[in-house]
Amino acid sequence: MTASTSVVAMNFQKLYSYRFQGIDLQKKMAVWRPIAEKIFVAMGKPQVVLDPAGGQLEFIQHIPARERWVIDMVEYESIGLHQNIKFMKSSIFDAQLPDHYFEGVFVSNFLEHLMTYHDIAALLSKLSLAMKTGGRIAIMGPNYKYCYKSYFDFADHVLPLSHLAVMEHLAASGFKIELVWDRFLPLSFRSRLPASPWLTRLYLNMPLAWKILGKQFLIIASKT
Repeated sequence: MTASTSVVAMNFQKLYSYRFQGIDLQKKMAVWRPIAEKIFVAMGKPQVVLDPAGGQLEFIQHIPARERWVIDMVEYESIGLHQNIKFMKSSIFDAQLPDHYFEGVFVSNFLEHLMTYHDIAALLSKLSLAMKTGGRIAIMGPNYKYCYKSYFDFADHVLPLSHLAVMEHLAASGFKIELVWDRFLPLSFRSRLPASPWLTRLYLNMPLAWKILGKQFLIIASKT
């Protein structure tokens, strides 16, 4: 006798509700403001920006881009407060995007959720098609090289990725690497990132502190 199983999709709404319980949303957003500002400047201040896994708009709501698009499979209540942000409830793979349109794309803590390296190639190919030539993509995520002991403490982490592996994925997809910070932010908001915007701003201006606390990489590349 053989057992059969059916595929059941993970309930991300419940997962993230559990993961972020006890975290003050207003403090989290206040901390994200200087982070978003720093990344936006590093990207060259693009004016038409896509965040294909936008979550609670931690990044996109804090940048002064002229046009801001967000895609996510979870629609949080707070999203309705930002009428000037175009939100699409969808998987990035199913979303209908215009060709050669975006000047900037920010991918945060997403690649490690994909099932195979073929999925990463498919994602980068789709994002490249949606970007203007010369547009920049910024990818941030946990760096397996520096947080391997706790990397799989998160239920949705599948692929172990270092900054070096992501650089190769970008190069294979036709992007030109422009900036690499192998250690940037701490792993999560339950780690040691300062819980106030001014301390976060101080941290961001002290790269030596990144070498101690940084567990996430940030890579910026341009579409050639």
